[in-house]
Amino acid sequence: MGIAASLFFSTANPDECLDYRIRPSDEQYDAQKERWNSLAEHLFDDLNSRSGYPIYSWLQGSYKFGTQVRPAHKGMEFDIDLGVYFRWPGAPEDGNYAPNEFKDFVQVSLEEYADDEENDAEGVSEPKLRCNRIHFSGDFHIDVPAYHLDAARDARSLATMDGEWEDSDPKAIYIWWKESVDETQRSRARRLVRYLKMWASLKLEDECRPSSILLTVLVAESLLELETADLRGDDEFLRATVTEMRARLYYSTVVLNPANSTEDLNRLSENGTKLFIDALDTFISIAERALAAPSKLDSADIWSEAFDHFFPMPSEEEILEAATGKALVPIRFDPEVLVRATTERKVFEKINQIGPIPKGCMIEFSLANSDGLPDGAVVTWVVRNSGQEAEAENDLGHKSQSGLVIEEHSAYRGKHQMDVSVRLNGRIIGFRRVPVTITGLGMPRRNPTRPSWTKFRKRK
Repeated sequence: MGIAASLFFSTANPDECLDYRIRPSDEQYDAQKERWNSLAEHLFDDLNSRSGYPIYSWLQGSYKFGTQVRPAHKGMEFDIDLGVYFRWPGAPEDGNYAPNEFKDFVQVSLEEYADDEENDAEGVSEPKLRCNRIHFSGDFHIDVPAYHLDAARDARSLATMDGEWEDSDPKAIYIWWKESVDETQRSRARRLVRYLKMWASLKLEDECRPSSILLTVLVAESLLELETADLRGDDEFLRATVTEMRARLYYSTVVLNPANSTEDLNRLSENGTKLFIDALDTFISIAERALAAPSKLDSADIWSEAFDHFFPMPSEEEILEAATGKALVPIRFDPEVLVRATTERKVFEKINQIGPIPKGCMIEFSLANSDGLPDGAVVTWVVRNSGQEAEAENDLGHKSQSGLVIEEHSAYRGKHQMDVSVRLNGRIIGFRRVPVTITGLGMPRRNPTRPSWTKFRKRK
């Protein structure tokens, strides 16, 4: 087991690990469930009325597989896939409408739903080749692909915008997933998929970013090839899985749908696939260095090259242990951070912590003992947010600029962290976690506008 395994997944501290930070919160899961149930009810009745066919729906994609991750950046959206099935016996060509006409039905139905002010839909995108998309408040959208379903044969075909029926069966691949990945390993397989989806979202450009289903199949099939007897912890499993994925893609870049041998799940271009393989090489290098790191702090620092602010740092106790020399690589520089939070009316100032402070503050963090920095040392800062308000906004932090002084704002109620790291020749030689506690109260203006009834009248 790698030295930082507990920072990936931990039953002892489940909310202080990477798996927790990249998953939707319980509140976000519940909100999504409520909305796709509401949308499904609308589509049942409306599409039946428009087409004359019985309608069936099936939740699919990452929500169904249990591999959904939160958006990597504020302003991005969660993705849900809700398939709608027009049912009639026989072949898809036996229906009364062309594939693109069924997609038109879905588009109009979604637009009608979005126009209803009683729900919180925010709009409908232009139709995509294989689905239609509706957006909701709370930063998520629902993709709605349309299928033909022949229940007697349990056969499905996907309607596409170019007027073709595509052989596609999301149920079959989900059954393959459940039957292929042993139940004892399924939870870990889901976590590995989530880790790689977040890494891809953070580090890969659109051209070389693999689809969710491609990553899911690559992880599952790679796990089946691994000798797992000597593997312990998600960090070792992740390194071994990515190494197996890299070897498989080097042999062949074709990744067949395990439920449909005629479909290649790798829809990346030749150049995009090459860039993806290069990115896997970089990830393997990060994993190798992190697993060989001399301390948990060093290992976490290296893993953060792949996962940015989502990857947690060790606890204060573990950091203190490193600082007192019990770790293999003792801390050589102990950062002292002056924190100054400013409103229009008040200034809050402390060393190595701040709070409680109200929302809306400008917060300045400065290295108070910068005169003791070794020559060539680099100071970096990482914001790690937590709590329901930050989770609801999908804003769990970011890397800030390097330097001796930086500025941030207090935006979300909760206890957050500013982590400052000092590096020399690429190695971390100093670290401090600065707690930032923010209340739900904003500071009133110094001279708020008085109600009209308090104003004096002019003399006539």
